[in-house]
Amino acid sequence: MITIYGVEPTRSFRPIWALEELGIPYTVRPVDLRKRMEDSEFIAVNPAGFLPAMRDGSVGMVDSIAMLEYIVARHDKEHKLAPAADDDAFALYQQFLHLGESGLAAYLNIVVACRFLAPAEEKENFGTRAAERMFFSRLSLVSRQLARAPMMAGEGFTAADISVIYALGMAERLGLADKFGPEIAEYRERMAARPAYRRALAKWSPQAV
Repeated sequence: MITIYGVEPTRSFRPIWALEELGIPYTVRPVDLRKRMEDSEFIAVNPAGFLPAMRDGSVGMVDSIAMLEYIVARHDKEHKLAPAADDDAFALYQQFLHLGESGLAAYLNIVVACRFLAPAEEKENFGTRAAERMFFSRLSLVSRQLARAPMMAGEGFTAADISVIYALGMAERLGLADKFGPEIAEYRERMAARPAYRRALAKWSPQAV
């Protein structure tokens, strides 16, 4: 059985949501971030000590986008979360699957580090402002896509939506949602209404369902 290591809110939510969409059994193993380097089971999966991490038999993984691709390749035989490689939607799927992390959430890591870890005089430094600008620059691609189609890969829901929606939630927690356009807010509402999203969220916040 697949085990997802993590806490919420972290990128652990991405593979959990995907597994819920596919109806695949899994377990969630919480990790105490303060004592994670003493957690021998977790460190055996990810010696670097960051979240998320996933164990599937002898397979261990530590990157949420790689986990999504693995879950799709191993378990999504009906192409519920990813179009086939010869599908016209495949290029869009690939682009937004990776953009959700490399173009959106990754820049927000800088904001998180500065806001919560930096000395008071450096919390709103040049790096923070630059990271926010780059996030919103890439977010314009999401807005442009939503002007053409309801989902990141076109008409159908895919793992690319899981990738992007996590990044948008991360931005909201950082107080950036007031800069979202109405198309982004509406997209987030539609995705959050999905039963699998609600089930995934309930793994951490039972009162959310």
